[in-house]
Amino acid sequence: MKKGLLIVISGPSAVGKDTILRRLLEMDPKLRYSVSATTRPPRPGEIDGANYTFVTREQFQRLVEEGSFLEHAEYAGNLYGTLGDRVAQAREAGYDIVLKIDVQGAEQVRQKIPDGVFIFVVPPSMQELERRQTMRDSEAAEARAARRKIAEQEMAYSKHFDHIVVNDDVDRAAEEMFKIIQNARERQT
Repeated sequence: MKKGLLIVISGPSAVGKDTILRRLLEMDPKLRYSVSATTRPPRPGEIDGANYTFVTREQFQRLVEEGSFLEHAEYAGNLYGTLGDRVAQAREAGYDIVLKIDVQGAEQVRQKIPDGVFIFVVPPSMQELERRQTMRDSEAAEARAARRKIAEQEMAYSKHFDHIVVNDDVDRAAEEMFKIIQNARERQT
């Protein structure tokens, strides 16, 4: 059995990564999503084990000490990480595994798995990104301001990714990502 691809999707907060990812998973049954661990509290409607694995800061630190993470980073005061065993098991089973992580984590993954497919999602404009962050209404104004500042910094990292996808239309962006993944599969054979 052929080992699965590793696909890394990054982009600023509220750019639409989750929405694109849901469409992509509907389009492609060979894809599996790697659920990240986080110390941030669940947002309304989020399910432990489906959206994130929610852990305490102490549990997260223990996992770091045990070397359990493929990557981990702090973002807006919370810790996030990808459990390496989950990724390895899915890839060994022949599934292409998708990580939705920040740019810090993407760089850590690139150091360990340089043959991954790295995709950065950008908004059509920074004004549109700010509108989406405000519409999300899941954070206080101070947290949104911090995320906007982080988003500006992250946009500068987009040049380090293999592909840049503009999320001006979710269906179009998902289709573009699907084609990127198909092309990577063809190169792998």
